[in-house]
Amino acid sequence: QVQLVESGGGLVEPGGSLRLSCELTGHIVTLYDMAWYRQAPGKERELVASITDESETNYSEAVKGRFTISRDNAKSTMYLRMDSLKPEDTAVYICNAVWRGLVTYWGQGTQVTVSS
Repeated sequence: QVQLVESGGGLVEPGGSLRLSCELTGHIVTLYDMAWYRQAPGKERELVASITDESETNYSEAVKGRFTISRDNAKSTMYLRMDSLKPEDTAVYICNAVWRGLVTYWGQGTQVTVSS
């Protein structure tokens, strides 16, 4: 059974940094395209960044230049390095994995709060 387990969220001041991790268990991570989404209170879930099984990356305009997505297949883990954080980045960040474009899995999410 595939599971996605996120970690690394927390409270940070504006301008600060955090690194989120998402570990995929129960299957071979190299078979998956992966992504980070976020959902703020009262807003729809939005794509933050994605990384293919060949490590091609894509970013939303809101985070481009500030966030970096990466993956370590040996550790079955995807990361999101977030720099220059803004209050508007406050949200639950959710890990996503898609197998062969057919099956989608979601993590439980980790809270990121940017506030002074």
